[in-house]
Amino acid sequence: MAGGVVHFEIPAEDEDRAGKFYSSAFGWEVSAMPEMSYAMIKTTPTDATGMPSVAGSINGGMFRREGDLKSPVVTVDVDDIDAALEKINSLGGSTVRPREEVGAMGWTAYFRDTEGNIVGLWQNAPRAGGAGSAADDLGA
Repeated sequence: MAGGVVHFEIPAEDEDRAGKFYSSAFGWEVSAMPEMSYAMIKTTPTDATGMPSVAGSINGGMFRREGDLKSPVVTVDVDDIDAALEKINSLGGSTVRPREEVGAMGWTAYFRDTEGNIVGLWQNAPRAGGAGSAADDLGA
């Protein structure tokens, strides 16, 4: 679903402390992915495919706070990150982090909007036998 919010991210000084906080406060499941220096956050029940079973809900992630990424980030699904960044830049936004591969799942990037907010982008990698959505791969 291009243009939809499919994921969120929370930066943290201490990921263990933050994970315990969100788990205790809201019952979220936080699963560390040390190979990616990242943690997945499950905020809602999911079906057998890992997709949220509650309409309108998404899951997210957590990473170490650093550089420009100091506040929570929403991530928007796009068909083509490079084209999206080009359009964003032409509209007065700016690229914070260019496109980066995320394993075999797809690509991510970050931009700053005209108000100074940092927002994430997600482009799903093509799948053999048919394309899935970003939400499929992010577990949103």
